[in-house]
Amino acid sequence: MEFDRYTISLLLLRPDAPELDEEAETELQNAHMRHLADLHEAGHLLAAGPVLGGSELRGFSILNVDPEEARQLKEQDPAVRAAKYRIEVYPWILPGGLIEFSHGRLPRSMAEATGS
Repeated sequence: MEFDRYTISLLLLRPDAPELDEEAETELQNAHMRHLADLHEAGHLLAAGPVLGGSELRGFSILNVDPEEARQLKEQDPAVRAAKYRIEVYPWILPGGLIEFSHGRLPRSMAEATGS
């Protein structure tokens, strides 16, 4: 059997995350979303989104690069660099052809995501 290989990245809220006012929080979230959209447009990121209802776990991504490259790409996220989040990466294998990713587009800001 052949296997497809991906990397899973978890975005986790740091316990020592800086407190930000609403304007700074929005700016940082928009920068985070632009970073994800850029990774997706470059073909590295296949899927990403928030994890709802979690306390520490805030986001989940599937990348089609090896774990070390995924770590390097995700560490460039402005929200990770600002010490709001930390990341964990894990190799993920599954039977070949079990899932497919269709072409789509990630929003580049909260305004775009919410349609406002």
